[in-house]
Amino acid sequence: MDFSYPQEADQFRQELRAWLSAHLTRAVIDSGERRGADDAAFETLRTWNATIADAGWAAVSWPREYGGRGASPIEQLVYAEETTRARAPLALNIIGINNIAPAIMQYGTEAQMAALLSRMLRADDIWCQGMSEPEAGSDLASLRTRAVLDGDDFVVSGQKIWTSLGHRADWCQLYVRTDPEAPKHRGISCLIVDMSSPGIEARPLVTLNGDSDFAEVFFNDVRVPADALLGPLNRGWQVATTTLSFERAAAARLYAEMQVRLYDLVEDLRHSAHSPLDDPTTLRRLGELDVRIKNLEVLCQRSISSTMRGGDGFATASLAKSVWGEIGKDMAALAFDTLDPGAADGRWDAFRLTSHALTIAGGTTQINKNITAQRVLGLPRP
Repeated sequence: MDFSYPQEADQFRQELRAWLSAHLTRAVIDSGERRGADDAAFETLRTWNATIADAGWAAVSWPREYGGRGASPIEQLVYAEETTRARAPLALNIIGINNIAPAIMQYGTEAQMAALLSRMLRADDIWCQGMSEPEAGSDLASLRTRAVLDGDDFVVSGQKIWTSLGHRADWCQLYVRTDPEAPKHRGISCLIVDMSSPGIEARPLVTLNGDSDFAEVFFNDVRVPADALLGPLNRGWQVATTTLSFERAAAARLYAEMQVRLYDLVEDLRHSAHSPLDDPTTLRRLGELDVRIKNLEVLCQRSISSTMRGGDGFATASLAKSVWGEIGKDMAALAFDTLDPGAADGRWDAFRLTSHALTIAGGTTQINKNITAQRVLGLPRP
């Protein structure tokens, strides 16, 4: 792997670092940690999103004509490193910005792009993604939510679950079955749905740590205009794979996040009353995590390097995502084993409760292992 930061990337880093130093406040950082359980924090983050969008920092990978900076893959990596290390919160519309918007840019009409993208960028509209269902989680192609064409509308019926921000969203990128007779990968379509439409009910789901970032969403004979179709009819699987490939591209920030978490853990252990850093076993576990995070950094850089050279960066990014999830679980376990209950205002207790979700969000470890087996190791499909 040939990987280095060119001079342009260093200039980009200094510009971003200076802007964050001037504008990122403690109140915004704290709101990022409370967004799932605090309406006031959510609105603070909405205002912050507008601020970064107006300054051109909300979606650096987007083309300039849509409010981005047309950043190179290396610059996107720098952006992930700097914003994570500064503890800047993720954009409220991170799924929209990283996943949905690129699909709209590739498959959407001019009218859809003009009406939707700028409001998404500033978080004037909140977006969700209707993929998972009670019996179709990692296996998206098994979805059952139906859309039947009736005149100028699709009539949608079904249920989605684990929909991020589904109860707060204004719009949904919704995957539905439009041809039940076709093979399951070929009868899916993608719709852009106004979440205020009659017949939609969104119920927030409260997770173990008390947050409510997810919802289950019910569609009861919801009428969706036919021109809300994103991409060709019955070709939604193609739209979905485009969307998910951009989600894997966002994996570049994963190692920076774990570096910050490991630093925080060491600092909390340093100030613990029973001096856990004097224990050789604890030091060994910390060292192992440090090495694994460095390996994760190399995997992310390899993915970007491969993408820049026309290779299959998606496969390596999937492997990196699996490694990230396992590191997160092991770090949470180490904090649980070594810190006093309620240490650091209970943030490690909360991380312990949510760490297992890291192996599910953005694609389960099992699915990512299949991708690694087939596209990295060249093994046959099972």
